[in-house]
Amino acid sequence: MIFMFKILREEIKNVLEKDPAAKNAVEVVLCYPGLHAVLIYRLAHKFYQWKHFVLARFISQIGRFLTGIEIHPGAKIGRGLFIDHGMGVVIGETAEIGDNVTIFHGVTLGGTGKDKGKRHPTVGNNVLIGAGTKVLGPITIGNNVKIGANSVVLKDVPSDVTVVGIPGKIVVPKNNNILYIYPDMVI
Repeated sequence: MIFMFKILREEIKNVLEKDPAAKNAVEVVLCYPGLHAVLIYRLAHKFYQWKHFVLARFISQIGRFLTGIEIHPGAKIGRGLFIDHGMGVVIGETAEIGDNVTIFHGVTLGGTGKDKGKRHPTVGNNVLIGAGTKVLGPITIGNNVKIGANSVVLKDVPSDVTVVGIPGKIVVPKNNNILYIYPDMVI
Protein backbone atom coordinates (compact mmCIF):
# COMPACT_ATOMS: atom_id res chain seq x y z
CA MET A 1 0.00 0.00 0.00
CA ILE A 2 2.81 2.42 0.88
CA PHE A 3 4.48 1.56 -2.44
CA MET A 4 1.30 2.53 -4.33
CA PHE A 5 1.21 5.95 -2.63
CA LYS A 6 4.89 6.47 -3.42
CA ILE A 7 4.22 5.78 -7.11
CA LEU A 8 1.19 8.10 -7.06
CA ARG A 9 3.26 10.89 -5.46
CA GLU A 10 6.02 10.44 -8.07
CA GLU A 11 3.54 10.52 -10.94
CA ILE A 12 1.78 13.65 -9.62
CA LYS A 13 5.12 15.40 -9.09
CA ASN A 14 6.13 14.48 -12.65
CA VAL A 15 2.98 16.07 -14.11
CA LEU A 16 3.39 19.21 -12.01
CA GLU A 17 7.00 19.57 -13.20
CA LYS A 18 6.25 19.00 -16.89
CA ASP A 19 2.95 20.81 -17.41
CA PRO A 20 2.93 24.55 -16.69
CA ALA A 21 -0.89 24.49 -16.82
CA ALA A 22 -1.08 22.13 -13.81
CA LYS A 23 -1.95 24.21 -10.76
CA ASN A 24 -1.90 21.67 -7.93
CA ALA A 25 -1.98 17.98 -7.04
CA VAL A 26 -5.76 17.85 -6.65
CA GLU A 27 -6.27 19.14 -10.19
CA VAL A 28 -3.75 16.62 -11.53
CA VAL A 29 -5.42 13.68 -9.77
CA LEU A 30 -8.90 14.68 -10.90
CA CYS A 31 -8.32 16.07 -14.39
CA TYR A 32 -5.31 14.44 -16.08
CA PRO A 33 -6.19 11.42 -18.23
CA GLY A 34 -2.50 10.84 -18.97
CA LEU A 35 -1.92 10.27 -15.27
CA HIS A 36 -4.99 8.02 -15.04
CA ALA A 37 -3.80 5.97 -18.03
CA VAL A 38 -0.31 5.49 -16.57
CA LEU A 39 -1.68 4.43 -13.18
CA ILE A 40 -4.14 2.00 -14.78
CA TYR A 41 -1.32 0.66 -16.97
CA ARG A 42 0.87 0.05 -13.89
CA LEU A 43 -1.92 -2.03 -12.32
CA ALA A 44 -2.62 -3.95 -15.53
CA HIS A 45 1.12 -4.54 -16.06
CA LYS A 46 1.39 -6.22 -12.65
CA PHE A 47 -1.34 -8.66 -13.61
CA TYR A 48 0.38 -9.20 -16.97
CA GLN A 49 3.63 -10.02 -15.16
CA TRP A 50 1.72 -12.50 -12.98
CA LYS A 51 0.47 -14.12 -16.25
CA HIS A 52 -3.16 -13.11 -15.67
CA PHE A 53 -3.31 -11.95 -19.30
CA VAL A 54 -7.08 -11.68 -19.73
CA LEU A 55 -7.51 -9.71 -16.50
CA ALA A 56 -4.59 -7.46 -17.46
CA ARG A 57 -6.10 -6.78 -20.89
CA PHE A 58 -9.54 -6.18 -19.35
CA ILE A 59 -8.08 -3.59 -16.95
CA SER A 60 -6.23 -1.93 -19.82
CA GLN A 61 -9.43 -1.78 -21.88
CA ILE A 62 -11.22 -0.07 -18.99
CA GLY A 63 -8.36 2.44 -18.98
CA ARG A 64 -8.74 2.94 -22.72
CA PHE A 65 -12.49 3.51 -22.35
CA LEU A 66 -11.98 6.03 -19.53
CA THR A 67 -9.03 7.96 -20.95
CA GLY A 68 -8.86 7.44 -24.72
CA ILE A 69 -5.29 6.20 -24.22
CA GLU A 70 -4.46 2.60 -25.07
CA ILE A 71 -1.43 1.09 -23.35
CA HIS A 72 -0.98 -2.65 -23.74
CA PRO A 73 -0.22 -4.20 -20.33
CA GLY A 74 2.76 -6.03 -21.84
CA ALA A 75 4.58 -2.78 -22.66
CA LYS A 76 7.54 -1.86 -20.45
CA ILE A 77 7.43 1.72 -19.23
CA GLY A 78 10.02 3.45 -17.05
CA ARG A 79 9.51 6.22 -14.53
CA GLY A 80 8.29 9.68 -15.36
CA LEU A 81 6.17 9.02 -18.44
CA PHE A 82 4.07 12.12 -19.12
CA ILE A 83 1.22 11.81 -21.60
CA ASP A 84 -0.07 15.31 -22.36
CA HIS A 85 -3.53 15.71 -23.91
CA GLY A 86 -3.36 11.96 -24.43
CA MET A 87 -6.42 11.19 -26.53
CA GLY A 88 -5.55 8.68 -29.23
CA VAL A 89 -2.20 7.55 -27.83
CA VAL A 90 -1.47 3.87 -28.58
CA ILE A 91 1.44 1.95 -27.04
CA GLY A 92 1.88 -1.60 -28.30
CA GLU A 93 2.59 -4.82 -26.44
CA THR A 94 6.34 -5.06 -27.02
CA ALA A 95 7.03 -1.32 -26.78
CA GLU A 96 9.66 -0.26 -24.26
CA ILE A 97 9.80 3.29 -22.94
CA GLY A 98 12.66 4.67 -20.85
CA ASP A 99 12.54 7.24 -18.08
CA ASN A 100 11.40 10.86 -18.34
CA VAL A 101 9.57 10.51 -21.66
CA THR A 102 6.88 12.95 -22.84
CA ILE A 103 4.25 11.85 -25.35
CA PHE A 104 1.60 14.14 -26.82
CA HIS A 105 -1.85 13.24 -28.17
CA GLY A 106 -2.28 11.02 -31.19
CA VAL A 107 1.09 9.26 -30.88
CA THR A 108 1.38 5.62 -31.91
CA LEU A 109 4.20 3.36 -30.80
CA GLY A 110 3.08 0.52 -33.01
CA GLY A 111 3.97 -2.45 -35.14
CA THR A 112 4.11 -2.77 -38.90
CA GLY A 113 2.43 -6.13 -39.42
CA LYS A 114 1.71 -9.50 -37.92
CA ASP A 115 5.29 -10.36 -36.98
CA LYS A 116 5.94 -12.43 -33.87
CA GLY A 117 8.29 -11.36 -31.10
CA LYS A 118 9.57 -7.79 -30.70
CA ARG A 119 7.49 -5.68 -33.08
CA HIS A 120 7.14 -2.29 -31.38
CA PRO A 121 9.65 0.52 -30.74
CA THR A 122 12.12 0.91 -27.91
CA VAL A 123 12.28 4.53 -26.75
CA GLY A 124 15.26 5.80 -24.74
CA ASN A 125 15.36 8.21 -21.79
CA ASN A 126 14.47 11.91 -21.95
CA VAL A 127 12.61 11.65 -25.25
CA LEU A 128 9.86 14.00 -26.44
CA ILE A 129 7.42 12.67 -29.05
CA GLY A 130 5.25 15.34 -30.70
CA ALA A 131 1.52 15.14 -31.36
CA GLY A 132 0.37 12.79 -34.11
CA THR A 133 3.72 11.07 -34.50
CA LYS A 134 3.89 7.45 -35.60
CA VAL A 135 6.91 5.41 -34.49
CA LEU A 136 6.52 2.00 -36.07
CA GLY A 137 8.31 -1.32 -35.94
CA PRO A 138 11.00 -2.88 -33.74
CA ILE A 139 13.23 0.18 -33.95
CA THR A 140 15.26 2.02 -31.30
CA ILE A 141 14.93 5.71 -30.47
CA GLY A 142 18.05 6.93 -28.65
CA ASN A 143 18.26 9.07 -25.52
CA ASN A 144 17.53 12.81 -25.54
CA VAL A 145 15.69 12.68 -28.88
CA LYS A 146 12.96 15.12 -29.93
CA ILE A 147 10.52 13.97 -32.59
CA GLY A 148 8.45 16.71 -34.23
CA ALA A 149 4.68 16.58 -34.52
CA ASN A 150 3.18 14.32 -37.19
CA SER A 151 6.49 12.70 -38.05
CA VAL A 152 6.65 9.09 -39.20
CA VAL A 153 9.69 7.24 -37.90
CA LEU A 154 10.45 3.82 -39.39
CA LYS A 155 14.19 3.41 -38.70
CA ASP A 156 16.51 3.65 -35.70
CA VAL A 157 17.27 7.15 -34.40
CA PRO A 158 20.61 7.92 -32.71
CA SER A 159 20.76 9.77 -29.39
CA ASP A 160 20.80 13.56 -29.05
CA VAL A 161 19.06 14.51 -32.32
CA THR A 162 15.82 16.09 -33.50
CA VAL A 163 13.70 14.30 -36.10
CA VAL A 164 10.92 15.76 -38.25
CA GLY A 165 8.94 14.85 -41.33
CA ILE A 166 7.55 11.96 -43.33
CA PRO A 167 9.66 9.93 -43.38
CA GLY A 168 11.55 11.23 -40.35
CA LYS A 169 14.77 13.12 -41.04
CA ILE A 170 17.41 14.40 -38.63
CA VAL A 171 17.60 18.20 -38.44
CA VAL A 172 20.15 20.54 -36.84
CA PRO A 173 20.07 24.27 -36.05
CA LYS A 174 21.78 26.55 -38.56
CA ASN A 175 21.85 30.34 -39.04
CA ASN A 176 19.65 31.78 -36.31
CA ASN A 177 17.62 28.64 -35.54
CA ILE A 178 16.70 27.84 -39.14
CA LEU A 179 16.76 24.08 -39.37
CA TYR A 180 18.79 22.26 -41.96
CA ILE A 181 17.49 18.87 -43.00
CA TYR A 182 20.07 16.25 -43.83
CA PRO A 183 18.51 14.47 -46.83
CA ASP A 184 20.89 11.53 -46.50
CA MET A 185 19.83 11.05 -42.89
CA VAL A 186 16.36 9.68 -43.62
CA ILE A 187 15.43 7.43 -40.74
